[in-house]
Amino acid sequence: MKFGKVEQPELIDFTFPTDHAATEVLLGTTKSKEPFKVSVGCAKWNRQDLKNFYPRGTKDELSYYASQFNSIELNATFYRIFPAETYEKWYDRTPSSFTFFPKMTNEVSHLRRMNDKVYAISDRYLEVTSLLKDKLGTIFLQMHNNFGPKNWDRVVNFVDYWPKEFPLAMEFRHTDWFNDPVVAQELYYLLEENGIANVLVDTAGRRDIMHMRLTTNEAFIRYVGANHTTDYQRLDDWVVRLKEWKDKGLRNIHFFVHQNMELESPLLAAYFIDSLNSTLGMDITVPKTLGGQQKGLF
Repeated sequence: MKFGKVEQPELIDFTFPTDHAATEVLLGTTKSKEPFKVSVGCAKWNRQDLKNFYPRGTKDELSYYASQFNSIELNATFYRIFPAETYEKWYDRTPSSFTFFPKMTNEVSHLRRMNDKVYAISDRYLEVTSLLKDKLGTIFLQMHNNFGPKNWDRVVNFVDYWPKEFPLAMEFRHTDWFNDPVVAQELYYLLEENGIANVLVDTAGRRDIMHMRLTTNEAFIRYVGANHTTDYQRLDDWVVRLKEWKDKGLRNIHFFVHQNMELESPLLAAYFIDSLNSTLGMDITVPKTLGGQQKGLF
């Protein structure tokens, strides 16, 4: 993922925004008795992208990946809508506890930019994606960088159309969605009223869209490592923030690890899971990595 890539990440101020008061209010009003759930994964499972992860001779990459991680951010579905039998195979090759978080096809978000032609495409996408059945987690829709608030009516119409039985998260990348207070509040209200999660993106070069505003009781976080030693401190900071939100009532954490250059995403994910287990009292499987788990690798 080259989004937000910088040449000197050590010069970036990675301090978290302080705009999470509204999130804490939301969590306090949406407390429930549902189990606390944490999903951590990578964006892909193929050997080419996950370095130092697969043992020599591994043939079924998905099955092995699913033995080490409890979820995946399924980026492959952004580029195409797969045949029905593909989703059925994915379902059959993963354990009952595994969850897929598929990305909405770019036909909706980028090619047709959420115009009135996308509804039939969305229906076709959901028809096959639903074959993941009980292993289907939140679907996420990532908008183009230049999709700004001038497209507000398209967002409203799409949200109204979206079938509420499918959990949805939306990621906005245009600065004006967050830096204009009036626009931001309208967006947050729309998402909150419709039960749609507001995706948090943590990447070095786009601190202008880094926010801490949840709109549901779900922290859907896309973390992009900068291939630098600062990646570990950033993960430490996330563990602290998530602990704070859990104490305030957060029940669902979905955290997906990327890198600008995919070299050690499983290593970062293993470090993060181990820290979460220690801090939150969890017992999530820590993925095995071939290179060992150590800070300062980059």
